[in-house]
Amino acid sequence: MVFFYVLSSLVATAGSAAAHGWISEVTLNGEVFPGYNPTIAPWVADQGTIAWPSWNTDTGPVYGSDVSHPDIICQINATNAEKIGTVAAGSDVVVRWTTWPESHHGPVLAYLADCRGDCATANKAELEWFKIAELGQLSLGAGGGTPGVWAADQLNENNGAWPVPIPASLKPGDYILRHEIIALHSAYAVGGAQFYPSCVNIRVTGSGTESPPPGIVGQKLYTSTDPGVHYNIYNDETKPAYQMPGPPLYNAQSTRQR
Repeated sequence: MVFFYVLSSLVATAGSAAAHGWISEVTLNGEVFPGYNPTIAPWVADQGTIAWPSWNTDTGPVYGSDVSHPDIICQINATNAEKIGTVAAGSDVVVRWTTWPESHHGPVLAYLADCRGDCATANKAELEWFKIAELGQLSLGAGGGTPGVWAADQLNENNGAWPVPIPASLKPGDYILRHEIIALHSAYAVGGAQFYPSCVNIRVTGSGTESPPPGIVGQKLYTSTDPGVHYNIYNDETKPAYQMPGPPLYNAQSTRQR
């Protein structure tokens, strides 16, 4: 009983100390799956989710200076999820993030990678990612230190919920969904951008016939000096056009967001 009390106290403390967010749940075809809570990973490493376990126990980011490190793929020391959820092509996967810091303005992106077999044993370093959705800056700020409105702000307005449309033309198969927020509040310095990737195993069903396009391995998605990674959100008085980082979208329909 004493051990259980101490463990419960430690878990509660870890959860309350969290400064950033993670995906708390994933909804596919109306079925709700729990996400992976990294703040309790030291005590509950196997949480039985379709989301990949990760060890950013402080809910911290992968920094822009580390975009060529394997952690950029699915978060810090991420390992394959054992389970998988089913979703029909043409429908949405709805991810829900925990409370997101208001200061962490930036884009929201989504990628898929074909597991080419069992997602539970796929080598994350060999997965080839193609982008299926993105949303960046929604309106310019006043400048002089006042940022504009970004996708991450919309996520907050939606209480953390974010629909990701799965392309209707995509052939059935097992894929990994990589959902990501890039916080740009410190991106005025090279390497200062903060990446928050999270991966989820999904089984796509339907009558689609289109094979996934050639993708890019995770460690080559970004560089620390990409215009959408090294970017000053506080100087909008110059009316810059924000360039979304990463490869181009898989198809135009995938840009749909709510």
